[in-house]
Amino acid sequence: MNQDDPALDFSTVIASTVHDMKNSLAMVMQAHNQWLARFPDPVRQSPEQGVIEFEFAHLNAMLVQLLGLYKLGVNQMPLQPAYHELDDFIEAQLACHQDVFVSRSIMATYEVDPLSPLGFFDRELIATVLGNCINNAIRYARHAVLVSASDVAGQLVITVNDDGEGYSAEMLERQADYVQGINHTTGSTGLGLYFAGRIAALHQRNGVGGRTEISNGGPLGGAVFSLYLP
Repeated sequence: MNQDDPALDFSTVIASTVHDMKNSLAMVMQAHNQWLARFPDPVRQSPEQGVIEFEFAHLNAMLVQLLGLYKLGVNQMPLQPAYHELDDFIEAQLACHQDVFVSRSIMATYEVDPLSPLGFFDRELIATVLGNCINNAIRYARHAVLVSASDVAGQLVITVNDDGEGYSAEMLERQADYVQGINHTTGSTGLGLYFAGRIAALHQRNGVGGRTEISNGGPLGGAVFSLYLP
């Protein structure tokens, strides 16, 4: 490269690398599933297999999230909202984690308010957010995860609740400051909450934008992540 060549944008290099990593991971996951199909059920449902499935999902979610953050940064995140049946949408997201639920003996359920069966949102983007939240709930849940959807003051609220220890007091106090640095105890960076908040804010109606909120309690007594969409 000579002095007249434009400098290579580092964020573009990272985004391209992440995209290649995501494709490679998809090929590894596909090959692993084909290889695993040759074994009997006890092997396929072993605790070790549960760890592999969970970490595959976790890695894929992080790569999707990084690509999303890049697109948000360069204003290339298209929003394509439409009406979706909430029962089908939530059930599909839980089904993606079914093997991990089984391997970890976690009971995953969902509830949808029968008076509000539809939601208006970008299916792919909200699926990414919800998938990340379910993955996080699996990490901390003891035995149960509950996803619910209801109408609150004219907004769709999707919550993910687990029966773990809940969010730390520091996270609850600083939840507006999503990127909180690396927590060396949990490994959390806050980027997941930041990404969810940005995706929620893209959804706007009548001047009202979406938002996220974290709390403790709920039906299962643990962490509660709430996604508000106008």
